[in-house]
Amino acid sequence: MDYKSSLIQDGNPMENLEKQLICPICLEMFTKPVVILPCQHNLCRKCACDIFQQAANPYWANRGGSVSMSGSRFRCPSCRHEVIMDRHGVYGLQRNLLVENIIDIYKQECCSRPLQKGNHPMCKEHEDEKINIYCLTCEVPTCSMCKVFGVHKACEVAPLQSVFQGQKTELSNCISMLVAGNDRVQTIITQLEDSCRVTKENSHQVKEELSRKFDVLYAILDEKKSELLQRVTREQEEKLSFHEALIQQYRQQLEKSSKLVETAIQSLDEPGGAIFLSSAKQLIRSIVEASKGCQLGKIEQGFENMDYFTLDLEHIADTLRAIDFETGEEEEEFIEEENQEEEESTEGKEEGHQ
Repeated sequence: MDYKSSLIQDGNPMENLEKQLICPICLEMFTKPVVILPCQHNLCRKCACDIFQQAANPYWANRGGSVSMSGSRFRCPSCRHEVIMDRHGVYGLQRNLLVENIIDIYKQECCSRPLQKGNHPMCKEHEDEKINIYCLTCEVPTCSMCKVFGVHKACEVAPLQSVFQGQKTELSNCISMLVAGNDRVQTIITQLEDSCRVTKENSHQVKEELSRKFDVLYAILDEKKSELLQRVTREQEEKLSFHEALIQQYRQQLEKSSKLVETAIQSLDEPGGAIFLSSAKQLIRSIVEASKGCQLGKIEQGFENMDYFTLDLEHIADTLRAIDFETGEEEEEFIEEENQEEEESTEGKEEGHQ
């Protein structure tokens, strides 16, 4: 076995060395003592003993397997060379001390690797056999005896450690892919949260601006309301002043007339003609003058009406009800209407020149 050339071919000598130290029967690293066959291939003595013992077992002989056996003969599982053992059986095979020394050196180099905790799982079909290979066909871990003599003899198998590393690498890649996906999802969540925050801020600004504009409208309406109410109040005061002045004039006239009536009545009660006549002329003139006072000012019909202060606010109310936010479509329609009006105006001017 040329270990040196095999190690040089691989970029990782330790991994390649481990592959060279795998038993073709148990598919694990050789367990000392290691025996060398006449064809220069190696086996664990325990694996060689198992093969030798199965040669005498008719049950296993009838079932057959990947290792051919007949009495004290069997074929090398690596090159199919026929191995004939003497009366010492497996113990007559020579130990390969070189391989054993290489195994010791390899284990010393790997002593820094962390040891896996827990018991090694055992095969359910072969209780003394460790689960050390992986059936690629059935996709289940199994033992080397199941491959040689059992249900997986026709299946494709691989060392458990290599499949373990492959599956572990694949799982790590899946985890990395999932973590990357989670990072993308988290980025989207962050973007959505930022969008929510900006939406709230923008909505708050729009609400404040909307409230400010409506407050301006309220102020204009309040100002106009106060102005119109003041106009009505001034008109009311002017009319009431006119009414009160007329009332005062008519009261004065009434008082003057009442006094003349009283004086006239007293004159009528005077028995003496001379005395009566001395005052009657003047009294009559005063009564005539007082009767002319009835020609004082009067108010016209409907003077008290205030109907001319009526407001028609229906069109303004409709305008207020139509208040809405501007949209791109409305702006486009407005622009189109303006363009159409300009075109009609231009056509009208051209027709006028013609």
